[in-house]
Amino acid sequence: MRQKWMMMLVFVLVASLFSACSGGGSTGGSGKDSASGSADKGKEVATVKLSLWHNFTGDDLRAKTMREVIEQFKQQHANIELDVQAIPPDGYRTRLKTVAAANEMPDVFLMWPGTMTREFHSGKLLQPINELLNSQQTWKDGFLPGSFDDYTVDGNIYSAPMGYTPTSILYYNKTILETHGVAVPKTWDELLTAVQTLKSKNITPIALGNKAAWLAQSSIISSLADRVTGTDWFVKAAKQDGAKFTDPQFVRALELLQGLQQAGAFQEGFNSIDNTQMEMMFAQGQAAMMIDGGWALTNLTANATAETLKQMGATVLPVVPAGKGDANSTSGVVGVGLGLSSKVEGAKKEAAYKLIYAMSGPEAQKKTLESNQLISYKVELDTTKVSPLFAELYRLVNEVKRTPVYDAMLTSEGTDAVNNGIQELLMGGNPQDIAQKIQNAQAKALGK
Repeated sequence: MRQKWMMMLVFVLVASLFSACSGGGSTGGSGKDSASGSADKGKEVATVKLSLWHNFTGDDLRAKTMREVIEQFKQQHANIELDVQAIPPDGYRTRLKTVAAANEMPDVFLMWPGTMTREFHSGKLLQPINELLNSQQTWKDGFLPGSFDDYTVDGNIYSAPMGYTPTSILYYNKTILETHGVAVPKTWDELLTAVQTLKSKNITPIALGNKAAWLAQSSIISSLADRVTGTDWFVKAAKQDGAKFTDPQFVRALELLQGLQQAGAFQEGFNSIDNTQMEMMFAQGQAAMMIDGGWALTNLTANATAETLKQMGATVLPVVPAGKGDANSTSGVVGVGLGLSSKVEGAKKEAAYKLIYAMSGPEAQKKTLESNQLISYKVELDTTKVSPLFAELYRLVNEVKRTPVYDAMLTSEGTDAVNNGIQELLMGGNPQDIAQKIQNAQAKALGK
């Protein structure tokens, strides 16, 4: 028995000796700390697979910046294996809605506030990010008031906005207008007069790219209709509670847009080019004006010369006579954000939180602003790092009221009806018939 005990003692001493030798190259510390460190290192190298869908595919500064953020995240988190699907903007929503219908959402995905957030929540496709926001209180407090409103359902927040998007800005080329004696239009009649003058000079008055159908809805009718009807009417019509899209005021808004087209405001084939091609037209001086969202800034900055950028100005849509809406306003929404699939949990969820913070946290917000993209976050603008046009628009949007964008409040069916209806309208369709189609679609979707 004594011999057996002695053998055990020798074994323990030898094991201790080898343990000490193996730790000779360390910086010291207790055995407990070393063991803890080894365990932590083991956790760090465990691979977590995470899928990400986004639409930052273009050559504009914002898209390039976000792709750089993603690449930097990969380098800093070697244990997180990202499966990235970069889908062009025009097809992104359709792809996302397709996988949503099949309940096969990616782990993290770019999504929109308002209708999309509510519908994905209703389909149990999302999980809130309250835990992430509350763990980064300084980040959460840095967002502007109301930033989370359109991402909030039943008191839970489902995303953090990665930008702020005014959707209806009248961009103009100062040189073209001045050369032909045209003032920046402040009223609807002045706009029609400008169109007539420019047309007589064989100049395209307003570039339009409505191939994907959403552009005219988001950038023109959302603000134009608000000028005519007022915001309260639209909120009621969207809810089908005290207002209908067949009401005379909305039909009048459709008639004003159709009248603009009939006056020759847009180039031929406006339904056959997309918004990026439209922005290129304007950037290259092929049109005097363009009605587009704040997202155009990154494309214009990337594709227009410094001299051309100096020639560009920005303002809101003109005043509509006898309109009930606020003329000093633009339709707009907080920008896209990253949604988190309801199926993500455990280590995968921790990795997803890191990715969401990397792409929409304070550093990413600052980089986004400097890429000529407006944000809904408190960051002081360094005007030396942005174009003069961006600085002008930055001042403008901080001076005007924000009104709703149609596709942020309507149902998907109602939005499709507006998008398709405006395409039909601009091709000569009957405004009252189109208004009826929109009314039917929204009422049916809401079961009213």
